[in-house]
Amino acid sequence: MDAPGGTTHSGIYVAVAGNIGAGKSSLTRVLSSRYHLSPVYEAVDENPYLEDFYADMPRYAFHSQIFFLAARLKQHLREVNPGRRVIQDRTVYEDAAVFARLLHENGIMDERDHASYRTLYDAVSAALRPPDLLIYLRAGLPTLKRHIAQRGRSYEADIDDGYLERLGELYERWIEDYSLSPVVVVPGDDLDFVNSEADLKRVLDLLERHGLTAPVVG
Repeated sequence: MDAPGGTTHSGIYVAVAGNIGAGKSSLTRVLSSRYHLSPVYEAVDENPYLEDFYADMPRYAFHSQIFFLAARLKQHLREVNPGRRVIQDRTVYEDAAVFARLLHENGIMDERDHASYRTLYDAVSAALRPPDLLIYLRAGLPTLKRHIAQRGRSYEADIDDGYLERLGELYERWIEDYSLSPVVVVPGDDLDFVNSEADLKRVLDLLERHGLTAPVVG
């Protein structure tokens, strides 16, 4: 089939990007069902360093980022690169351009660790299939904090507002420069696609105008 952006695959790879608490997992669930896409979720609960990272960022930043990089590589090799119909919750590109970058710029990840991470990231990312369509969930601090509180992960309860805001700034810089695929920006502050059928329809209409369709069964 022809994927959005004109790339031909045996399947389609849709990626959902956005800040912590933007609603990526929720949107991934909705779209996977609607468009018969196999969901690939971020390995948050599997990361053995994540809770320690939020408690002591300088000590565990490198460990946590390397785990996510390895998990993302495994997901791609098993589920994304083979060309199936997949939708992925967060991309490897965000890991490097937003999260690792912020850790480095804030002095949480030192130069040596960041250089090692980037060397591995550059090697890994070159072997990964890029998305056919990227959905960017744009959300402000009040929305992020509300979603974080609703899902109730204890280690996220004390995430600093400044950290979320700085991540948001880097997301905007990243999405402005992103060129691997078409991008659809979903205004997460304005559209409650989980609880409002009307808002969900607006999101679906937006995506379908950019070529996202369910497979033809015949």
